[in-house]
Amino acid sequence: MSNPVLDYWPDIYRDIKDFIELAKTEDAELQALGEAVSQQLDDQFVISSTVQAVRRREQMLGIKADPTNETLEFRRRRILNRYQTKPPFTIRFLQQQLDALAGQGMTLASVDVEKLVLTITTNVSNASVFGEIAHTVETIKPANLVYQQAAALDVEIELDEKITMKSVNWRYKLDGSWQLGAIPFATYGTEVPIK
Repeated sequence: MSNPVLDYWPDIYRDIKDFIELAKTEDAELQALGEAVSQQLDDQFVISSTVQAVRRREQMLGIKADPTNETLEFRRRRILNRYQTKPPFTIRFLQQQLDALAGQGMTLASVDVEKLVLTITTNVSNASVFGEIAHTVETIKPANLVYQQAAALDVEIELDEKITMKSVNWRYKLDGSWQLGAIPFATYGTEVPIK
């Protein structure tokens, strides 16, 4: 509130101690009311919502949040994601949603139209973000597409190649003399390294 209440009263009340104290009390109450109205307006928008408003929206959307592991900012982004996932969908829209959730360049969405496979390649280590990506894809993808998840981690893998050979001695005979279970079907020789 810009001006104190006392400024609006007639001059005769400005010198009375009871009215001065009453004006201070009303100023405090009106200040608190102004802040509550301002916060109520902020709570109408997900980006500026308080923890209580975020909790209320999560309850309405059926989201089970974990405040100990999830930041308020992530919880706001998840709510926005749930509100924005309404049809019609395109691969570009899905990519935009994934970029908004995980960060630019952290995910890549691609579709193989011949095999009807939707592949999402991610470089995400946060389990909450990964779970929200899976929920978003399951919500957005058409029923005729198969969802494949691929990881793109920035780690090096070392390969070691070796080739071995093992001889196989087939013990069965087709003349009817071999009895099932009496002797093994085949026996294997020792493993010999080739390379």
